[in-house]
Amino acid sequence: MTNLRPVQPQTPARGAFEIHRAEVAPDMNLAYLREGVGGYPLLLIHGYPESKRIWWRNVKPLAEAGYEVIVPDLRGYGDSDLSEKDEYDLVLYSRDLYALVHDVLGHERCGLLGGDVGGVVLCDMAARYPGFVDRTIFFNSIPPTLYDREDWYTARGLSMNALEHGPTGDYRIRQGRDPEKLLAELDTPGRRRQWVRDFYEHRLLASPYSFEEEDYDFMVEPFEDARRLAAGWAPYQLEYGRPMTEAPLLFQPVEVPTLVLYGPDDHVVPKDFPKRCEIAFTKRTGPLVIPDCGHFLQWERADVLNEVAKFYFADLRPV
Repeated sequence: MTNLRPVQPQTPARGAFEIHRAEVAPDMNLAYLREGVGGYPLLLIHGYPESKRIWWRNVKPLAEAGYEVIVPDLRGYGDSDLSEKDEYDLVLYSRDLYALVHDVLGHERCGLLGGDVGGVVLCDMAARYPGFVDRTIFFNSIPPTLYDREDWYTARGLSMNALEHGPTGDYRIRQGRDPEKLLAELDTPGRRRQWVRDFYEHRLLASPYSFEEEDYDFMVEPFEDARRLAAGWAPYQLEYGRPMTEAPLLFQPVEVPTLVLYGPDDHVVPKDFPKRCEIAFTKRTGPLVIPDCGHFLQWERADVLNEVAKFYFADLRPV
């Protein structure tokens, strides 16, 4: 089959951006990119199996458009610290990022972009820190579920469980319920690399031909280390009894203006994603469907996301 995908921005070299580090909690340092200092701050939040590298095609275009682009590795991912106490959950991610942007970098307000686990963290931050988040761009994730509006879901034929396990969702069970057994099977760097590569290639998350061979290598490299791979499984374990520091704020609507995007070639996020977003975001634009795009929207259709983000946050940039 001929690859007729839309042409994407050139991917910067691996060493194109300086990596900074900052302490955001006791014994926890996050690694992050910071480009375009002095512009309106945009926090770009990755998910799993991603790191800050998934945003590589977005950093330079947004910085050149007048934004301060902040791209961290979540705790346990990429170049950030592992938790020596095995402390990983959605609220800890949220608190780490707030500490980075507000306390370390000194921003009173910002815009957020996120998908997958990053989208969930985005929703928690918007609710947890009133006045801190001006607007968000949310895509291919799990929107908040409003359990006090069960009638709304029932009338539209939607389950209250936004994560029904489909044929491509087996990894959620294995990583969540049986992490020790799975890690024992992935007992070499090569096997760990292949497990992560499958998400970009065989698990039907991405639109076909979205990643070249060098892209696979770039994305999977941070997960060669067994402890880092296991750290990324923590959110999936929450469904199977992993202790949380506190409950995330994911059962109430997001009141912050939000642009909802959707890559329909994603066969892991349920196809009812656009409908669920209608009740989850009270001040939404969209959902807007992006063609030739799956789960990794910021990479697969960087051409679209970059331009949309420039426009959506434009009036918040310093004059």
